[in-house]
Amino acid sequence: MSLLRLRGLGKRYATPVLADVGLDLAAGEVHALMGANGAGKSTLSKIVSGLVAADSGTMELAGEPYRPRTRREAQRAGVQIVLQEPNLIPTLSVAENLFLADLPHRAGIVATAALRAQAASALRAVGLESLDPDLPAGRLGVGQQQLVALAAALAHPCRVLILDEPTAALTDAEIAQAFTHLRRLAAAGTAILYISHRLEEIRRIAHRITVLRDGRVVGERDADHASIDEMIRLMVGEGMLDAVEQAPRSAGTIALRVEGLTRGRLPRDVSFEVRHGEILGLAGLVGSGRSETLRAIAGADRPTSGRVRRGDGPPLVIRGPRDAVRAGIGLVPEDRKTQGLCLTQSLRTNLTLATLPAFARFGWIDGGREGAAAAAIRSQFAIRSDSIDQRVDELSGGNQQKTLLGRWLLRDPDVLLIDEPTRGIDVGAKRAVHAALRDLAARGKALVLVSSELPELMALCDRIAVLSDGRLAATFDRAGFDEAAITAAAFSGYQGSPA
Repeated sequence: MSLLRLRGLGKRYATPVLADVGLDLAAGEVHALMGANGAGKSTLSKIVSGLVAADSGTMELAGEPYRPRTRREAQRAGVQIVLQEPNLIPTLSVAENLFLADLPHRAGIVATAALRAQAASALRAVGLESLDPDLPAGRLGVGQQQLVALAAALAHPCRVLILDEPTAALTDAEIAQAFTHLRRLAAAGTAILYISHRLEEIRRIAHRITVLRDGRVVGERDADHASIDEMIRLMVGEGMLDAVEQAPRSAGTIALRVEGLTRGRLPRDVSFEVRHGEILGLAGLVGSGRSETLRAIAGADRPTSGRVRRGDGPPLVIRGPRDAVRAGIGLVPEDRKTQGLCLTQSLRTNLTLATLPAFARFGWIDGGREGAAAAAIRSQFAIRSDSIDQRVDELSGGNQQKTLLGRWLLRDPDVLLIDEPTRGIDVGAKRAVHAALRDLAARGKALVLVSSELPELMALCDRIAVLSDGRLAATFDRAGFDEAAITAAAFSGYQGSPA
């Protein structure tokens, strides 16, 4: 029997995003929800969790009418959600974020000892028993923030748990830990709605799969019998996308030299070069210093030592991102929402932000030229929006990512540093991003690419440099790509070191 029953749900913003959606979720079931970016998955989850109101349709929970007006009402009914982007308050402690709406207190004063004990228990449930509950949440990495958000949901009564891309920022070990706990929850009767783009991952954890396309349900399958080819065909409306063969590229002159780059412990004495027309991958474990290396090159963080040169030129003076951009270096950061996009601004503004002087005349922006350039990038990247003036926070995660890449495509820097460009986006959007990166390399741009997906690096890159514990451990040419060898290099810096 259904614990949660949805019938005829509809939602419209500037255009319809959900239409006549029905879904049944049984107690003890892990039910996967799949679809391309913009298919309506996140909107549906927000309606069920009280964050957004449906325009039409009905919901029932345990046979009773269910229509939460707020997230708090949904939580009181036992419906918890973990969003794709953790919404922790960075200045509050981990413990305070875990129990923000239900802090233990006595006579109006927070009972700190009880709060720490409750927080330690909640963190232990998701494998974070070594994390200090008093640590400010803003000091956590993206993966740890995601696990803390999961712990916060599980620390309260939970009949229905909604997970929106819960593993996008997690390592394989963290995913295994999370799956173990999710299976325990399901065995205890919790119904889990699991939203993810990772097809193999869904087959490991889910019982059934429902596929959305353009806001409508287009198919439901048992997870055991669902093929990857069929799921992709349902999501994008076409057959399995063929893998793009990597044609050999002839690299040109050196575009960027990094010499002895150091910033505290991450990175430490890192040196490499990348040539025009080349894609250099940076591989390594989470916490190995990959993102920190890109940020230090681009001036987002100030290195303590080392030099960055454009080709054979003198060392660059990079005091901040503005200096890097002027030197022809662009950065696509890992966290698009807090580090890359102006969420409350329009698509037009976000696309042209790095290129505004090109559209200015006597101090005024030429709106016509700016709009034409933004519309061209929107079309080239197939960014789904009502118009170039729609707010970026109304777009799906995949379309936000394409917006960020489109900004730098318009700026056209000689060197582009790209951190996790396909995290949390669907197979169609991923294919478009890969094609754009290959096109940039073919046009002579030098790309440095960070990805947690080793197959992605091996498919796209001409060389792969491996970081381990902040240091450069090895570099592999394309002819020598070997998954086992690259993985061994990623672990090499931690051998004999404390965990």
